[in-house]
Formats: sequence, structure tokens, C-alpha cells
Amino acid sequence: MLVLAKGLVIGFLIAAPVGPIGVLCIRRTLANGRLSGVLTGAGAAVADSFYGAVAAFGLTSVSGFLQGYQLPLQILGCLFLLYMGVTTFNTKPVMAPEDKKLAHNLHRKKGLWGDFVSTAFLTLTSPATIFSFMAVFTSLGFAALSQPDYYMASIMVLGVLLGSFLWWLFLVQSVIYFRIYLNDFRMRWINKISGVILIIFALTILGAIFIL
Repeated sequence: MLVLAKGLVIGFLIAAPVGPIGVLCIRRTLANGRLSGVLTGAGAAVADSFYGAVAAFGLTSVSGFLQGYQLPLQILGCLFLLYMGVTTFNTKPVMAPEDKKLAHNLHRKKGLWGDFVSTAFLTLTSPATIFSFMAVFTSLGFAALSQPDYYMASIMVLGVLLGSFLWWLFLVQSVIYFRIYLNDFRMRWINKISGVILIIFALTILGAIFIL
């Protein structure tokens, strides 16, 4: 139970900083509802648990591949983030009562799987995340061991998955709580601001990549 608790804390703390994924989760929750936000967070949680597994099980071949292709993966992720920022900026909110059900049903059929996959992709194309996990797991005695304890490592990774997912549930529920204060005008500005933030994140990371 102690190992699971440690994993929960690690997953929660690594997911908690509100970066581009957090902005996406907030925006999708506001625009498309709770399920869209939850699946957005679930995609990030699954990607976090993948990196946690790489660190916990000492999978040097995978970590070596990610490190070797870190630059093209980061560029690809930044370009996708830039695309999502522009798309979000130009999205027209659907807040009229008669349109809500139609928009929700349409997104339910076509967009929920995309919410999960796109967020997982964005998180996985940030391989620098693995080094955060490796630092934490090494300090706890789980990473890069010659004879790793696979059972304990599995419990830790499960904790990371649950901890990360708990953060996203908390964020989504908080957004739902404050959603009652929104109207069409405010949603339009939320889309604009969210889009600008995503674009800034993408351009900042791209700039850092090419400057360094």
C-alpha cells in the first residue's frame, strides 16, 4: 500500500502543473462537457503511466530510442500543439440552449476518441518527461535496477496512472462547477485565450529547441 501511495502522489504531482494539456482539458470540458474533459485527462494519464513504466522497469532500449529521437518528437508535438491552438482560437462556441444537445451528441459520436488520442500523443511527444520520472524512481530505488522488483514496479506504475487520473478528474469537476457562470460571450473569449496560450506554448518550446 505504501508503494501504491507513493505512485499516487508522484502521478498527481507530475500531472498537476497546468501546462498546454491542462489548458486543453479545461477548454474541452467547457465546450464539450465532462466526458470530453475526462477523456482528455485520461489520455495524459495513460501517457504518464507509460513513461512511469519506462522509468520503473529500467527499459533502457525504449528510453534510448526516446532520447535519440527527442528532437523530431518534440518538433512534431509542437507543430501539433500549434495546430490545436489555431483551431481552438478560431472555434465558435456553442452555448445556445437549443444547440447544446446537438453539439454534445455530435462531439460524442466523432470527437471523444480524438480527445483521448490527441492528448496521449501530445504527452508522449514530450520525451523529456521521462527524465522527471527516472529521477523520482531512481531516488525510490525502482529505476535501472539489474534485477528490478517487477511486482513493486507494477504497483508503482498503477499508482502513477491513478494519481495522474485523479488530478484530471479534480480539474474537470472544478471546471464543471464554475461553468454555470459562463455565457456565449465569455466562452468566445475563453476559446481565444486558450488558443493564444497553446500557440505561445508551442512557439516557446520550438524557440527553445532551435536556440539550444
